[in-house]
Amino acid sequence: MFTKKDIPLILLCLLMLTIIMLPTCSRMFARTIAGSSVKGFVKDKNNHPLPGAVIQIPDLKTGTVTDSNGYFMINNLPNGNYIIVAGMISYATTSKSITINGITQADFILSESAIEGHEIVITGQSKATEIRRSPIPILAINHDYLMQNSFTNIIDAMAKVPGIATVSTGPNVCKPFIRGLGYNRILTLFGGMRQEGQQWGDEHGIEVDEYNVDRIEVVKGPASLIYGSDALAGVVNLIPVAPAPDGKTIGNVTSEYQGNNGLIGLSAMLSGNKKGFYWSARLSDKQAKDYRDKIDGSVYGTNFRETDASASLGINRKWGYSHLDFSLFNDLQAIPDGSRDSATRQFTKQITEADTFRPIISNHDLNTYAIPVIHQLVQHYRLMSSNSFNVGNGRLAVNLGFERSVRREYSHPEYADIPGLYMQLNTYTYDVKYYLAEFHKWDITLGLNGMYQTNDVTHGTDFVIPSYHQFDVGPFIVAKKTFGNIDITGGVRYDSRTFNNDALYTRPDPVTGFDQYVSNGDTAGADHHFSKYGHTFSGATGSIGATYSISSHVFLKINIARGFRAPNIAEISANGIHPGTNIYQLGNANFKPEFSLQEDIGLDWITPNISANAAVFNNTITNYIYNQKLLNSNGQDSIIVPGNQTFQFVAATAQLYGGEARIDIHPYPFYWLHFENSISVVYAINKDVSDVGGGSKYLPFIPPIHGISELRANLKKPSKALRNSFIKVQLAIYAKQDRAYTAYNTETPTPAYTLFNAGIGTEIVNHAGKTVMSIAVFGNNLFDVAYQDHLSRLKYFEQYPNDPRGISGIYNMGRNIGLKLAVPLNF
Repeated sequence: MFTKKDIPLILLCLLMLTIIMLPTCSRMFARTIAGSSVKGFVKDKNNHPLPGAVIQIPDLKTGTVTDSNGYFMINNLPNGNYIIVAGMISYATTSKSITINGITQADFILSESAIEGHEIVITGQSKATEIRRSPIPILAINHDYLMQNSFTNIIDAMAKVPGIATVSTGPNVCKPFIRGLGYNRILTLFGGMRQEGQQWGDEHGIEVDEYNVDRIEVVKGPASLIYGSDALAGVVNLIPVAPAPDGKTIGNVTSEYQGNNGLIGLSAMLSGNKKGFYWSARLSDKQAKDYRDKIDGSVYGTNFRETDASASLGINRKWGYSHLDFSLFNDLQAIPDGSRDSATRQFTKQITEADTFRPIISNHDLNTYAIPVIHQLVQHYRLMSSNSFNVGNGRLAVNLGFERSVRREYSHPEYADIPGLYMQLNTYTYDVKYYLAEFHKWDITLGLNGMYQTNDVTHGTDFVIPSYHQFDVGPFIVAKKTFGNIDITGGVRYDSRTFNNDALYTRPDPVTGFDQYVSNGDTAGADHHFSKYGHTFSGATGSIGATYSISSHVFLKINIARGFRAPNIAEISANGIHPGTNIYQLGNANFKPEFSLQEDIGLDWITPNISANAAVFNNTITNYIYNQKLLNSNGQDSIIVPGNQTFQFVAATAQLYGGEARIDIHPYPFYWLHFENSISVVYAINKDVSDVGGGSKYLPFIPPIHGISELRANLKKPSKALRNSFIKVQLAIYAKQDRAYTAYNTETPTPAYTLFNAGIGTEIVNHAGKTVMSIAVFGNNLFDVAYQDHLSRLKYFEQYPNDPRGISGIYNMGRNIGLKLAVPLNF
C-alpha cells in the first residue's frame, strides 16, 4: 500500500513518464486518428484581406496568423467540437463554434470596433466559452489594456478594473482582492496551474514575471467547483504569452523606465514553431530604488531587484498536444518597517541585534539600487506538463506540475548571511479531466484534481508557523446545455484536505544566541513553539447559473454558487513574530472550514455605440476568519514582543454585498473615441456583532467605493509612419472609507482622494507596414497627491502615531512618469 509520503514521488514519476512517453504517444495516436485541419480567410467588411490577424483554438492551445492574402491554415488537429477565434488590433474579436473533421473551412469577417464583442475565456469553465454567454461573473483583461497602462507589477495592473483591488506593501508587493476578499480565498493561476508560494503571507507578491503575461482572466465569485479550496472568492488566471504561430520564428525586446523610483525593466523573448513543434524562451530583469512621496520623501526599504527566466516546448498533433513549461523567479526585496527619528521623522534603520540605537538613513542609502542587509529573497521554480489526448469520442486532459518556493527573510543586521525566516514549500499538483463528446448540445466534463504540499521551516531562526504537509483531492462534474437563447451551466464537487503540522522545539545557538530547530529529538529543556496537529477538512460545493440572450445585444445572467476553503497554516497554528509586518501572530486550532453562498445577477449590453454592464452580488460566509488586534486588560495593545503588535485570528459569520457597473461610450462615427466610466461598491459586515458604535461591525481590509473615468482616443493609422496610436486622460476617484474595523485599534478610516493619470503611445511602422517599435509614455498621480490607499499595509507602519501634525504611517507613491518601449523581432 502507498502512504502519503509516497505521493510526491508518485506524482513526480507520473510527470517524468508523461515527458518520456510523448514520442510513443505521438506514433500511437498518429496510427489511430486521421489528422484534420482548419483553413479559411479573414477579411474586413469591404472584402479586403486582413494580413496578420491572429487565429486561435483555445482548447487545443494552438493557432496561427494570416498571410498577406488573409489566408490561414492550421494542420495536425484532432477531431471534435471547438471554438475558433479570430482577432486583430482595432477590430472586434470574432469567434465561432466549429466541428473539426477532415479539412474544415472557417472564414471570418472582422469589423472595425472599439469593443471586444466575442471575447473567449477559459478560466472557471469546463472548456473555452464566450464571456457574454457565461453565467459565471468573469472578466478579461486583454493585451491592449496591459500595453496602454502603467503599473509596478502584474497584480497592480488589475487595480483599476471594476470589482478588483490590491493589498500592497510598497510598489513590488501586491496581492489581489476580489469584491473585498483576498489571500487564501483567491486562487492565482499561471497558465492554468495554481500558483503556490506562501499565500497566507501578505509581505511578498505573486511570483510571476509580468513581461510574460499576455492577458488576465478573473472569476469574481466562488470557483471552488473547478479548482477546489482557496478559490472561495474567485480566481486570477495570468495567461502567458503564446508561442510563435506555426511556420514562424518571432521575438520581442521590451524595456521600461519609471522616474519615481528609477525602475528599469528589460525583457527579451524568442520563440519558434515548425510543423506543430514549438519552443520559446524568455529572460527578464527589473530593479528599482526606494519610491518617493511628498510627505515621506524616499521611503526606505522599498527597493527591489527581480530576475526571471522561462522556457517551454511542446508538440501539437492529430492525437492532441503535449506541452512542457519551466520558469524561475528570483526576487530580492527590501523590507520596510517604518521606523523614524522622533524629532525629524526621517527614516532610521536597525544596525544591531540589541537595537538600542537606530541611525537616520543617509541620502545615499535612499537613492541606491543596492539591497540593504535586512531584506527578503523569494525564489520560485515551476515545472508543468499539460497534455490533451483524444480517447474514444472524448478528450482526456492530464496536467501535472511541480513548484518549489524558497523564501528567506534576512532580519539579523549583524549576521547578514543568517536568514530569520526560511521556508521551503514544495507543491505537487495534478488535474485530470475527461471531456465527453457533445450530445444533444450537452457538454459534460468529469474531473479530479488537487495537490500534495510540504513546507519546511526548520532552517531559520524565527518561527511564525510550523512545518506541515497536506493533501487535497476533489472529484467534480460540470455540465453545460443550450436551450435556444438560454445557456445553463452547473455542477457539483466534493473536497477533502488532510492537514498535519509538526511539533517544533528550539534551543539558543551557542554562538549567535538565535533560536535553532532541535533536530535530534532531544527536547528536554527546549522551548516548545508548536504542538503536533492533524485534521481533515472537507465539504461539498456546487454552482448553477443561466445566461438569457434577450437579443443579440443584451444578455441577462444569474448564478448561485457555494464555495469552500480550508483554514490555512497561519490561521491554525501561527505563534510568533511575522517578520516584515511588525506583527506577533497567533492562530487558532479550533477553526472550521469557511463556506460561502454567493448570488449574482448581471446584465450586459453591447451595441456599436455603447457597451455597458452591471452586476450585483450578495455573499454570506460562515466561519469567516479574520485578523484582530489583541488588547490587554487595561484596553491597551497586548505586546508579547516589544516593537510588534499582537494579532490573533478569530471567526464569525460575514456578509459582503455590492456590485460593479461600467459603461463605454464610443458613438458613431467616432468609434475611435472612448468615454469609459466604472464604479465598484463593496460593503462588508460581521453578522455576529450588533454594536455598530464599537467599531467591530465592519470587516477589515474592505476597499472603499471607487470609480474610474477615462477619455481615450484610439487611432488606427494617424499617419503613414504611425499605427494603433492612443492618447488618454483618466481620473481615479476613491471615496472615504469610514466603514472600517476600528475595534481594538485594528484599522483606521481612510480619507477620500482623486488621482489624475494620463498616457500616450503608438506603433512606428516602416515603408512595408511592419512594426519597428512600440513606444508609450505614462503619467500616474500627475498632481503628486499625498494619499494612503485603504488596503496599503504601509499605512500602519508607524512608531509615533501621536504626531502633532496628524500624519501617521507611510504614504503611497507620488508622481510617476514612465516610458515603455517594445521592439518586435520577426524572422
